[in-house]
Amino acid sequence: MSNKDAFEKKHEAKIEEMKAEIDRLKAKAKQSEADTQIKYEEKISELEALKEQAEEKLEGLKKSSENAWSDISKGLESATQSLTTAVKAASSEFKN
Repeated sequence: MSNKDAFEKKHEAKIEEMKAEIDRLKAKAKQSEADTQIKYEEKISELEALKEQAEEKLEGLKKSSENAWSDISKGLESATQSLTTAVKAASSEFKN
């Protein structure tokens, strides 16, 4: 497996993990009271936007050549890290 393939798989798995966490937060939002539900929905919208950015970067990486992928990888790394940080913060915020 090439470095590009390994990098792609790693970030694909991370994005999938964050999607699952966002889905868990959505389910929790549905069970919450109205005022808390609004907060959940706002945060989930932010998370969805970050997830979409990470997915776009991942698609760019998948389409890139073996020689060009390292340039794209930095953007994907950053997008995935931002998504992970935001999801963890949201999960902590709504743990109660």
